[in-house]
Amino acid sequence: MGQSEFMGTIADVPGIAAGHWTDANAATGCSVILCGRGAVGGVAVRGGSPGTHETDLLDPVRRVDRVHAILLSGGSAFGLAAAGGVQRWLEERRIGFATRHGYIPIVPAAILYDLGIGSADVRPDARAGYAACAAATGSPLATGSVGAGTGATVAKAFGIAGAVKGGIGSARCVLADGVSVGAAVAVNAWGGVCDHRDGSLIAGPRRPDGRMADPVEIMLTGETSAETSLLVNTTIGVVATDAALDKMQVNFMASSAHDGLALTIRPCHTPNDGDTLFGVATGENSAPADLMAIVAAATQVTALAVIDAVRSATSLGGAPAVGELADVNR
Repeated sequence: MGQSEFMGTIADVPGIAAGHWTDANAATGCSVILCGRGAVGGVAVRGGSPGTHETDLLDPVRRVDRVHAILLSGGSAFGLAAAGGVQRWLEERRIGFATRHGYIPIVPAAILYDLGIGSADVRPDARAGYAACAAATGSPLATGSVGAGTGATVAKAFGIAGAVKGGIGSARCVLADGVSVGAAVAVNAWGGVCDHRDGSLIAGPRRPDGRMADPVEIMLTGETSAETSLLVNTTIGVVATDAALDKMQVNFMASSAHDGLALTIRPCHTPNDGDTLFGVATGENSAPADLMAIVAAATQVTALAVIDAVRSATSLGGAPAVGELADVNR
């Protein structure tokens, strides 16, 4: 029996392609996960302030059982408009739910709030969604301050002035039976980020001297800034596998992937976060699905994607990346 291996990004999962549209000047962008001719989809929404599109049909009791792409977008609720561009790109290629009058692409979407840095009046639109599709490949997905993670920030207990740059991250696991499980996560959390493998703090709210603090301790001791009640956040992502799963199993995988957020984001799933994770199964691997192994992998690749998002981010809009803070916080 072989061992699991962690390597690559979500775009390395068979049947998946991924791409970004980025506007670094405005500090916003969007990311798309393409699912070939269609994949079984699911979703789990845990945060208190979600912004989503086409999530109801992912319930196992709904008729439509295939999705053709997943959109992750900045721009707050305005960013949902980018889904129209993804649909147009797919329709032009005759990809979608077949009807007597044409193809209807199914594109669930989720957004995060990135209007606090950059230009609040520039948001991903249909052209941005189309461009992200055109840029999508099966090559390793670029991570950091790109796509939906362009304007993302984390660790906001002291307000946006003490925040650290977030981003989009990705990871993939190949299980012993050859099944792939990958995740892409845009991390724009109120909480800080830690490494679940050793408990170390990677990104915490910055005190005036530049040192990072423990975000949970700050919250429990009442040190948080009054501004934080006005901040809007959200971590959104996709976990994908090439296993052949049914709709109920994909929803369970998406739900389990939230454990990866809880392992790394402190605190997680707050009332000010709209944490949403999608699941997709392309079915390209014919091996009998080991759901226990798949959900365990989903948790781990999601956690690793969160860490990758913060560590690969670059400074933007006044929010420093953790690489710049390393010397201060030794």
